[in-house]
Amino acid sequence: MIKLDILSDPICPWCYIGKTRLEKALADVPDHPFVIEWHPFQLNPDMPAEGMDRRTYLETKFGGKENAVRVYGEIEKHAREDGLDLDFGAIQKTPNTVDAHRLIHWAGIEGKQDEIVNALFTAYFHEGRDIGSREVLCDIADSCGLDAAVIGKLLKSDEDVDMIRKRDTHSREMGVNSVPTFIIANQHAVPGAQPADLWIKVIEELKEKEANA
Repeated sequence: MIKLDILSDPICPWCYIGKTRLEKALADVPDHPFVIEWHPFQLNPDMPAEGMDRRTYLETKFGGKENAVRVYGEIEKHAREDGLDLDFGAIQKTPNTVDAHRLIHWAGIEGKQDEIVNALFTAYFHEGRDIGSREVLCDIADSCGLDAAVIGKLLKSDEDVDMIRKRDTHSREMGVNSVPTFIIANQHAVPGAQPADLWIKVIEELKEKEANA
């Protein structure tokens, strides 16, 4: 088996698109060699703990309403081509994602990382839920079979906050400056939401290499 590490943020639309494209490739090649682990990367490491109004955030980030509309129009187009009907209009707040990343980490311990990542993307991009809210995160945890009471207690504590931030910082120090970033076998970095065809080619090359080893 080959480790595929994915650096991602659950409020990153390209991360959701990239995940969807990867999953299409994995479905087409069910005997793929990948073992997947998700890793924290905050698009907005300086985001206030309470988050901020989404429109204000986007207009500030992209230099005005016109640019924000243009950028997100392009994202929506690509998402639709991949079968994702994203509801950007339902999103009222851009949250701080440290707690969401903590939840993803704890889900990994229980072998439920992929379910939690899927649920976070769905909650944010389809339902417009505030995934910075600990109540929402507990509800998501419960829906994926995690103990919501335990998750709630952990979220009220500082458990693993420093670890998440250090992992984020480490990735930046290693040269990662955008997500999604996929790292194959701890050696090859593949940045961006790559098409399914590219992943199928990568998988075929890895299998051929293994067969000839």
